[in-house]
Amino acid sequence: MADDGVQYEFKSVQAVRGIEARSIAKWQKAGWEFVDQDQGTLRTTLNFRRPKPKVPWVLIAVAAGVVLLLAIVGGIASALQGGNDKDPKSPSETTVAASEKPSETAKPDESASDESGADQVLTVENSKDLAALLAVRDYCDETIGTFVAKYEGRTIEFDGSIASMRNHGEYSTRYDILVSPGDKGPKSAAGPAFKFEDVNIPDLHLAGANIPNSVGAGDLLRVVARVGEYNPDQCLFILEPVSTKIR
Repeated sequence: MADDGVQYEFKSVQAVRGIEARSIAKWQKAGWEFVDQDQGTLRTTLNFRRPKPKVPWVLIAVAAGVVLLLAIVGGIASALQGGNDKDPKSPSETTVAASEKPSETAKPDESASDESGADQVLTVENSKDLAALLAVRDYCDETIGTFVAKYEGRTIEFDGSIASMRNHGEYSTRYDILVSPGDKGPKSAAGPAFKFEDVNIPDLHLAGANIPNSVGAGDLLRVVARVGEYNPDQCLFILEPVSTKIR
């Protein structure tokens, strides 16, 4: 297709509903122009375009000529040197392998590992893995699945905000809640797409001095939750709420 003489290439990507802005910003930084979107039940299709790069035919022709010239010169040089005898290697060029074996390093005593750490709540202060997880720029980053595989069932605690809150199916009091790290809610651009799936308000175990009757998009939370499953197709990180404090 042409637009004012400019040829475009097109791309369509899938984004989780509620955090489309993160995907749009990501692809715009990569040089793609946002065109439109098609909103589905669970995911939104985002359509982008960018000008096709012009083919530098002149440079290609010059490069081809240089390659041909080098091939000719190389052939002539090879023909001129073909009759020269090669010098045999002298005995001094032979390398001698060391006869001594390297000493074996002592293996750490695995029985000395501290199993009590399995009950520790992971925070950004005591877990480098969690700190790195909350800072990923792509909510489909492959390191998210690695984190879940390592820490499934463990409890994590972090500051977050509600990016999206929708009714679960046809229920009016059960919800699917997307939570992003930090305070930006729907405008968050970092961390996984955490999800409280099919929960009602009591399931969140709201805590603190002022417990609200309901929550909504943009609310700031202190989340304590167990690591559940990760859906790599939808890039959703399922959490099981332990306690949720409104900040």
